[in-house]
Amino acid sequence: MKMNKRTNQILEFLTEENKIEVSLLAQQLGVSQVTVRKDLDELENQGIIVREHGFACLRSADNLHGRIAYHYEAKQKIAACAAGLICDGDTLMIESGSCCALLAQELAASRKDLTIITNSAFIADYIRGRSSFQIVLLGGIYQQDSQVLVGPMIRQCVENFYVKYFFIGTDGYSKRTGFTNRDQMRAQAVRDMARQAEQIVILTESEKFARHGIVPLNLGDYPRMVITDGQISGEIADELKHSQIELITI
Repeated sequence: MKMNKRTNQILEFLTEENKIEVSLLAQQLGVSQVTVRKDLDELENQGIIVREHGFACLRSADNLHGRIAYHYEAKQKIAACAAGLICDGDTLMIESGSCCALLAQELAASRKDLTIITNSAFIADYIRGRSSFQIVLLGGIYQQDSQVLVGPMIRQCVENFYVKYFFIGTDGYSKRTGFTNRDQMRAQAVRDMARQAEQIVILTESEKFARHGIVPLNLGDYPRMVITDGQISGEIADELKHSQIELITI
């Protein structure tokens, strides 16, 4: 999944525009259209984009393969930092998201005898065969693009567990509403799972703090920690600390 600088730029353009002309991509990147087409072929083979005549577009904003590839190195460092909270034999919860998937991958490579409780079918499959972990997949309504389970069954299933750490991603943040998601049912799944954890750990790139999602996660007074990259602004860092949120930057 590791991307070079140029393919990361392509994903950056597509994340902003969703669809872009191949000729414009070549112009923006300062390379030939032949070179761009080779990069697009690789991204299409990985299931991240779809090619149309003269255009490229993201397969889905919820496609985790594409989201993992975007800013891969920063996300990998965030995941490695988060893995430091977990010891062999622990039980933890992980919600869907690209940083969360990389956390699961990091744990599979460095920890033993874990139990991972998740509503992400993607994550359960992502580390399948890489570890002997016990994976508890919470039941619910299956969202095909994001490969995540949502709905009232999540709350019923998760009430059987209580863990120290619950790791989540976020689609955005604002001072007024806090962390946000773009999907109401996924946001509700996060709230239901958060009830069963001592601490919520938000894993996200700093750029998410410049976006405002439409559905507040409403995490209330649960103890929270944020692990992000060092590009977070001083203003946002101060806001988080004022809200009693522990901040770790990598």
